[in-house]
Amino acid sequence: MEPFKNFFNVKVIREMAEYLVVWHPPFDVEGFVSFCIKDIEKRELKERSQRIVGGLELFLPEGFSEAAEILLASLDGDVEGEIDSSQKTSKVDGIRGWPIMPMADYVALRGQGDVELAMEVLRQLTMRWSSEFGIRPFLKNHPVMVLEILSGWVNDENAHVRRLVSEGTRPLLPWGMRLYQFVEDPAPVVELLEHLKNDESEYVRRSVANNLNDISKNHPDLVVQIARRWLKNGSDARDRLVRHGLRTLIKKGHGGALSVLGYAPVRVDLFNFKVETAQVILGEELVFELEFSLPGKAEHPLILDFIVHHRLANGKTSPKVFKWKVFTLGGGKTAHHKKRHRIKPITTRRYYGGMHRVEIVLNGAVICGQDFELVV
Repeated sequence: MEPFKNFFNVKVIREMAEYLVVWHPPFDVEGFVSFCIKDIEKRELKERSQRIVGGLELFLPEGFSEAAEILLASLDGDVEGEIDSSQKTSKVDGIRGWPIMPMADYVALRGQGDVELAMEVLRQLTMRWSSEFGIRPFLKNHPVMVLEILSGWVNDENAHVRRLVSEGTRPLLPWGMRLYQFVEDPAPVVELLEHLKNDESEYVRRSVANNLNDISKNHPDLVVQIARRWLKNGSDARDRLVRHGLRTLIKKGHGGALSVLGYAPVRVDLFNFKVETAQVILGEELVFELEFSLPGKAEHPLILDFIVHHRLANGKTSPKVFKWKVFTLGGGKTAHHKKRHRIKPITTRRYYGGMHRVEIVLNGAVICGQDFELVV
């Protein structure tokens, strides 16, 4: 897969400049391109985007209202279709796709003195890609005004705008500025999500679920209350939204979240749990099997996960939950499952040799575990 940073390349930057100069003839195409591509091979995605923001600052008019008019005029006219994340700019009718990212950041940088105009520019930009990063400084600096505008956008006819209401207010949006006021008090965000939970677009509902998942990391009990309310007389689409929004709590074995989804604690008759690979070489598989039954006759919905407790440099361990199976088991029937889990080098974790531990989790409760040695 091509690295995202390569979507900001010489061809895309030049195309962007050529659309801008149509609506602002004094725009210095060659100067803009030269500035933006300087040392481009050394820059990662956000650095390339910020360099383009700097180019827009240098070569667009200083006044924000005039610059905003040029940006709006340069946009692709098609706002109806889905946006392919690999798309750079429209072939014939204006800017869309990845170049919207630095344009939105430019608006965030230069538009703080004219919030209403800046928000309208972001609304137009998001229809051609997304303004989820650019809107966040406005939420930080002008929360009352921006939240009022967003309360109107929940009914916008364009799904990308409605999604921006949810995605832009996520307290912990990856790559984005953290919105600490919503980390502390998510009530204004929840009020917006209430209007979007039944949105006709899966694209929008997925964002609502991700926002709910963000909130759950600091307010788990609140999200459980919301989930319980939303599931009453809800549709299949609402059910999927809630399940996706509770995913972090489910992985952590939060009792309230499990209960809301019908995964009550269960008694287990454990027949066998065995780690077949007492010693695992880094890059190879940890292999274990499990056999158990449930007493009684009733059927029970089950979530089966496992935790690997990775050894740290100081000798302590850090748990990592992995999803395994979701199934239903009748009382008196036996479940037998075998798992092969490859422990391979990844960029986000450093492995240390020594004793590790794997534990089995059923409906949020650890039912068994065993140590194994990792050799690095």
